[in-house]
Amino acid sequence: MYSNLPNFVLGFHGCDKAVAERILLHEDKMRSSDNDYDWLGPGIYFWENNPQRAIDYAQMLRDYPNRSRKPIIEPASLGAIIDLGHCLNLLEQSSLDVLRRGYEILKIKLNNLNTPMPENKYGFGNESKDLLRRYLDCAVIQAVHEYNKETGQKPYDSVRGVFFEGRDLYPGAGFKEKNHIQICVINPNCIKGYFKPTEPIEGFDIP
Repeated sequence: MYSNLPNFVLGFHGCDKAVAERILLHEDKMRSSDNDYDWLGPGIYFWENNPQRAIDYAQMLRDYPNRSRKPIIEPASLGAIIDLGHCLNLLEQSSLDVLRRGYEILKIKLNNLNTPMPENKYGFGNESKDLLRRYLDCAVIQAVHEYNKETGQKPYDSVRGVFFEGRDLYPGAGFKEKNHIQICVINPNCIKGYFKPTEPIEGFDIP
């Protein structure tokens, strides 16, 4: 009933500047990520309304090139106008209920195969106390997609989730330094266009 959000959202993807420019000129296309630890399953990832996090992520990939498909020379943020379509929106209750059922489906399937459940794991090495390797969450979301396909239900166009990441923003805070919303676009037709983020012009209000 409420899986389709009524408005476009702005997403920002961190990548190399040369890649961003090729996409803006329609000389290249975005490619799905399909790591088994991806937070929201396979798809094209964006930070919702957060160009700075996209830049930060691209800078991280430049510093840790083994985590990137291609080396990043000059970190950049690529903006996108996104229609989430039929969205597994993990900020609302019915989608969370779907995800819980996906976990139960996965558990039954793996029990029948005598295969252990995957586990979410911290960081890459010892540098983070956040669950950055989401093997379990990725597998559960995949189970939801597979169930929809097997039962002939409408597939999801996108997945949207909120994440609480980083250190406390201040002592005793209920907020973290890196809280953010991520979007995983499964259906590339949800992306209505790309743009290069601009800096504010001094002397004018920001509407």
